[in-house]
Amino acid sequence: MATISEFEDHLPPHLRTMFQNWTSPLAVQEYLDSITYIAEDLDRSPLRVMMDGQAHCLDGGLFAALALWRIGFRPLVLDLVPAPGRDDDHVLALFRVDGLWGAVAKSNFVNLRYREPVYRNLRELAMSYFEHYYNLQRQKTLRAYTRPLNLASFKDTDWMWSEEGVKVVSRRLYSLKPVPLISDESATRLSLADERSYQGGTYGTDFDWVYGGRQLS
Repeated sequence: MATISEFEDHLPPHLRTMFQNWTSPLAVQEYLDSITYIAEDLDRSPLRVMMDGQAHCLDGGLFAALALWRIGFRPLVLDLVPAPGRDDDHVLALFRVDGLWGAVAKSNFVNLRYREPVYRNLRELAMSYFEHYYNLQRQKTLRAYTRPLNLASFKDTDWMWSEEGVKVVSRRLYSLKPVPLISDESATRLSLADERSYQGGTYGTDFDWVYGGRQLS
């Protein structure tokens, strides 16, 4: 595919070889797990993710969608939407095997990353994140998800290597209408994450970059 070849041309040889060696969604996830999570204001292009060796969930989602595109999947991203003012959004790169959905994601929380392709629809997939999606106050904050955004629909492919291009994509993604996962009434009855779930879910978390704790300019 010409657009992906153009992206590969931007990479130095050692990174190009790495990118071309991934043959499965799990390999893409393992790469994302190997790089640093950093939730600064900058939204990195896939090129800069590889050059800097770091990403947050939007960066990681766009990068993963591109890597999945190279191995034959559609470049789809979906946004998980929290209760306003309580948590960060979370971007997933989607893939489908035998009609079932899975996801690749970069996260500061251990349980908000990879999903095997076993989910019959996007609501099932989104709900698999529900119990693990909590903030520093242990409140379960996931409320909605968006329909997938197909990155192949962008005629200008500079989002692959330009932060200005990423801004165009992110504006489109965050403008999509959220599909509710639970009702307002159900939200009032939610319990807090228990101690063991919280400790397990924050294993390896860098609290300097957690919503409600980090200091951004």
